[in-house]
Amino acid sequence: MTETAKKKRGMPSSFTILLLLLAIVAVITVVISGTSGGAVTAARLSDFFTAPVKGFADALPVCLFVMILGGFLGMMTETGALDNGIAVLVKKLKGNEIMLVPVLMLIFSLGGTTYGMCEETVPFYALLAATMMAAGFDPMVGAATVLLGAGCGCLGSTVNPFAVGAAVDALTGVGIEVNQTIIIGLGAVLWLVTTAISIAFVMSYAKKVKADKGSTILSMQELEAAEEAHGKAASEVTKDVKLTGRQKGVLIAFAFTFVVMIVGFIPLADLNEGVANFFDAGAVYDADGNAITQGWSAIITGLPIGQWYFDEASTWFFIMAIVIGVIGGLSEKKIVDTFITGAADMMSVVLIIALARGISVLMASTGLDVYVLDAAANALAGLSGVIFAPMSFLVYFGLSFLIPSTSGMATVSMPIMGPLAAELGFAPEVMVMIFSAAIGVVNLFTPTSGAIMGGLALAKIEWTTWVKFALKLIVVLSIVCAVILTIACVMI
Repeated sequence: MTETAKKKRGMPSSFTILLLLLAIVAVITVVISGTSGGAVTAARLSDFFTAPVKGFADALPVCLFVMILGGFLGMMTETGALDNGIAVLVKKLKGNEIMLVPVLMLIFSLGGTTYGMCEETVPFYALLAATMMAAGFDPMVGAATVLLGAGCGCLGSTVNPFAVGAAVDALTGVGIEVNQTIIIGLGAVLWLVTTAISIAFVMSYAKKVKADKGSTILSMQELEAAEEAHGKAASEVTKDVKLTGRQKGVLIAFAFTFVVMIVGFIPLADLNEGVANFFDAGAVYDADGNAITQGWSAIITGLPIGQWYFDEASTWFFIMAIVIGVIGGLSEKKIVDTFITGAADMMSVVLIIALARGISVLMASTGLDVYVLDAAANALAGLSGVIFAPMSFLVYFGLSFLIPSTSGMATVSMPIMGPLAAELGFAPEVMVMIFSAAIGVVNLFTPTSGAIMGGLALAKIEWTTWVKFALKLIVVLSIVCAVILTIACVMI
């Protein structure tokens, strides 16, 4: 009785946590504005109140993507293909369900290290929460598979244009040459080591929950919410489920939709022109890489495969939602009603993303982010490599709460931190990976990340529960990254 009462005592919601953080940031700007020499402007009361609105405007492409995604997933649910497909998959894996964890985490990590898969993972939280529940685990296993998989990939970025790409560009802009081979090699070490550790961590928890449902870290409220949201798919596993011809067609379209979305974000033309042309069939390019004839992607979304961002992805999901409704045999009215209902179900997720972005907007508008960065860089001057690397990691760790955007952090910080490293005789490539690893670790749990807060909301997991679950792993990953980067700083 005591344990049940304890579990029913809820923690603060994501909205409350984010509002408190927003208030704390506003107070900090007021406190230090008088001693910052004009570098930081004190946040006014109006700045505090308008930050969520401005955050919504700043994150509008992501918010719209999530709403359209809701309509898309609603269409999938209405056809019955998703629930039955999960049931069939789990039945085929009977006895080997645990293998879903390493396989999927490795796939997500590949997306992270190559193109910075982050916001794009939001659709998978609800899907994998349902899949893992059906497989006998809990929603936390699904959320961890997505978040830690893609997160460790981003942590060890190799060719990720939003992290190492933006950082290299920023360094080149201030006259510092960078060796890409060193970045790719060091990034691969960080990526593979941290991914392996995370896979072992999630599999250990999954086995424990599979053996004893009472060992779940989730509260009663979270379990009830997850059951309401994802329980239907899990219950289908106990039935003798078979896929109809229409449902098989829907699942093929579903898989095709996600493959195209993922490929659409990867800068294929920079990696391999032949691969880019394969996915964007119909496109013909001249010697300078300019399109003479537009491929199918540019005709539909306005941009070729490999140049997509959220507007193009939203367009693609909107189209495929309608296609899936038609394949599934839904009427015109049912397609419209289902899409609207699915989009409406995502409003809480959208508001969480907007509120999280509002914190970043407030820090940027008051100059707090740049002020803290300058102070940190001054504190690092004159340190030896053995101290410089871990201290730089800690500096970026702290800064990442202020600027959760990898490309934004690279653009703001690299022109300061890169020359500092070069001046002290350290390889700028190592500084790039210190930045990538530190912001990667922080983006495994920071509440200022819209992708994390939105994804956890879809999986019906509170942020405080996620931190409780992942804290030990985050500490281990931080230490491992700091050790690897310190060795690299001394040796390279």
